[in-house]
Parts: sequence; C-alpha cells; structure tokens
Amino acid sequence: MNRPAPASPPPLTHYENFPVASWLCPPKLRAPIAAIYGFARTADDIADEGQAPAPQRLDDLAAYRADLAAVAGAQTPSTRWPEVFAPLRAVIQEFKLPVPLLADLLSAFEQDVTKSRDRAGYADRDELLDYCRRSANPVGRLLLHLYGVRDASALVRSDRICTALQLINFWQDLGLDIARGRFYLPHQDCAVHGVAQEDLLALRQTPSVTKLIAFHVDLARSTMLKGSELVHQVPGRAGWELRLVVQGGLRILDKIEAMNFATLHKRPKLSARDAPAMLWRSLWM
Repeated sequence: MNRPAPASPPPLTHYENFPVASWLCPPKLRAPIAAIYGFARTADDIADEGQAPAPQRLDDLAAYRADLAAVAGAQTPSTRWPEVFAPLRAVIQEFKLPVPLLADLLSAFEQDVTKSRDRAGYADRDELLDYCRRSANPVGRLLLHLYGVRDASALVRSDRICTALQLINFWQDLGLDIARGRFYLPHQDCAVHGVAQEDLLALRQTPSVTKLIAFHVDLARSTMLKGSELVHQVPGRAGWELRLVVQGGLRILDKIEAMNFATLHKRPKLSARDAPAMLWRSLWM
C-alpha cells in the first residue's frame, strides 16, 4: 500500500473546531490528520459556502456521502472530489478508521442545511448536545484512534472537549450565525431567561440576552474543564497540542466574558498576543 506523502499543515479557516495538524503533531500522523480535516472541511464548504440553494446542498452532501461509502467499501468513488477521497481511502485502509464517525459529521452538516433553510432552532439543550455529538465529537474520537488511545475515560473526556469547542464556536459567532439563519441558543433556555426571539433576530443585547449568553459560556467552560484531564492521556507532542487546543477554547471564553458577553455585536478571536498566556497555562495543566 502506498502511503500518502506528508502533507503541509492545513490552515485553520472556517471549520474552526478541528485541531490542525501542526508542528506539534507527530510527523507520521500529519498526512492522516490532513486527510480527515480535508474531508470535514470540504463537506462543511458544501453545506455552508457559496450561494447554492438548500436542495442543491443536500444533493451534493448525498453524493459526498455516497463517495464515502464507496471508499469505505474499497469501491471507486465519483470523480468530483479526488483531492478528498484519494487520501482518505488510504487512511481508512491503513488505520482502519471508524467510518461511522465520518458519516456522523455529514449528518450534522445536513442538519445545518435543513435548519438554516427552515430558520429553525433547537428545542432544548439535549437537542443541541446531540448535534454536538455528531458535529464535533467524531473529530476527537478519530484523532484518538490515530493516536492509539482506546481507554473509555479518554473517549468521554474527548467528547467533552469537542462538545465544549463546538459550543464555544456557537457563542463566539452568535451574531454572525443569527444573521445567516442559524439559531443555537435553545428555545427552552430562552424562555427560562425571558429572552424574546425578536430581540435575538434584531441582535438586541438586552440584559436578559446577556445573562443567557453568560449562562451558556459557564456551561461551555465547565464542560471543557471536565474533559481537560485528557491531556495526560494523549502521548507525546500530540498531548501538548491538545493542551493548546483546550487553552485556546478557554481563552475565547475569557474574551467573551471580558466584553460582557456582547457576541451579538462583536466576534472575539485569538491573536498572537494571547499565545504567552495560553502557553503558560498549558504548562500547568
């Protein structure tokens, strides 16, 4: 079997919750991680980029899913995405990747398309966390599979970190997502906190909205911290990369809090100035 040539680390673009194959990643795993990242990034583009209508996006995702099934079954995929499925087929074969985790990612992207089309939200936290289970948790489990980490406690902690990263991305991008027809604040929590849907649609940062965002920021932080012991279960350089991923997520939460949770109007982001604090905190995890 020919192994794919080592890939350059892919840039961190709009598929932001995917840990990148950085220089801290073991060199032998950079190409496999890049192949998984390319699969997820391209599917996310199909679901989210450009001006295609929802039916076209869903048709394209169905074709993409068919190509995944083809390479998983050692069959020939279509010629539409050779840059994705040629390296992915090699990684599936060499590392025995659990293909259902890749399929879960597609189901989440399909759900995003339908929810955006219908301008629908999430009834409650359970429904939102089920989305995270498919949109984010497979990433961590796929990486643990590559690292050879199989411990049940590691999988649980990985799920918590990945769910937290997904939630952090929601609250970081809250105003941008609402403008695009994506509503991630659960309806039940909005009702409990007295948040009116029209205020969210108008991007009005009322005191009730601020309290609701603060509540969810606290949940995301506690979820991340519950999973953070995973950094001691992932070996070598990959464990250090994970420390930075965790600290990056926590740093975004700090920034949201510092701006009084006003993410309806401003998107906080990391910069080079955040690196020293993240590195220092990583050392003490």
